[in-house]
Amino acid sequence: MKIENLFNIENKIAVVTGGSRGIGEMITAGFLANGVKVYISARKAPALIDKAKELSDKYQNECIPIPCDLSSMEGIKDFVEVLKENEDGIDFLINNAGAAWGEPLESFSEQGWDKVMDLNVKSIFFITQQLRELLSERATEDDPSRVINIGSIDGLNVPSMETYPYGASKAAVHHLTRVLAARLVSENILVNAIAPGPYPSNMLGAAVNHDYSEIAKRNPRNRVGTPEDMAGLAIFLCSRAGAYTVGETITSDGGIVKTSSHNLS
Repeated sequence: MKIENLFNIENKIAVVTGGSRGIGEMITAGFLANGVKVYISARKAPALIDKAKELSDKYQNECIPIPCDLSSMEGIKDFVEVLKENEDGIDFLINNAGAAWGEPLESFSEQGWDKVMDLNVKSIFFITQQLRELLSERATEDDPSRVINIGSIDGLNVPSMETYPYGASKAAVHHLTRVLAARLVSENILVNAIAPGPYPSNMLGAAVNHDYSEIAKRNPRNRVGTPEDMAGLAIFLCSRAGAYTVGETITSDGGIVKTSSHNLS
C-alpha cells in the first residue's frame, strides 16, 4: 500500500506519440522523471531530436526520438519497424499525436477534415493494432501493459470554435477506447483515455495568442492545467494503482464538463 509501490513505473518502456511538446511532453517528462525509458515521435525531426536530448539531460534518463508522420499507414509502419528493431516489448503506449483544423462551416475543406480524422482517429487504431505484439510481450495478469488515448473535452461538450472534425474525432477516440478495451483486456492490455481541458499547448495557444488568462478565469479551478496534473494522471493509469481501471475516459479539465452551469441546467 505504500506510494512507492502503488505508483511505481520504474524500468518500464513507453512510447509517446507527439511526445515533444504540449500534453505529450508533459507525460514524457513525468515518465522520464520516474525511471521510464521513453520513445517519442513527431514529424519535424530537428525539433524532435533537440527535445529528446533536452529531456534526456534534464531527467538523466533515455528519451529516444523517432521522426515520422503518423497520419499515413506508411508512416505508422516505419515507426513500428524502428520500435521493433530496438525493443522486444513495450509497457505503455500513449496515443497523443493529434491535429485540429478550423474553418467556417460553409467553406470547411475536405483537406482539413481528412487531416484531423486520419491523425486523431485512424492512426490511434492502426498504431495500437501494429504495436499489440510488443505490448503483449511484457504484459502479465499482475502487471498488464497499458494504452492511453488522448481525447478531449471537445469530444464530450460542444466546442465553441468552428473545428468540426476535431470534436467528432475526439468523441470517436473515446468510443474507440471502450471498443479496444473490451477486445484487449483478456490479453492483459488495458486501454483507457484522458480527455484534457485547457492545457498550455501549441494547439490551444495558437487560438488564444498564448495568453491563457481569460481561459483560466472561466475555469472552475481558476487556472489551466499543469504538467503535474497530466503526468500524475498518466502515471496513475500506468501504475499498480490504475490496474483495475479499464475502458474509462477520465477528464482532466478543472471541472468544466461536470460543474459548468450549462451542464447542470
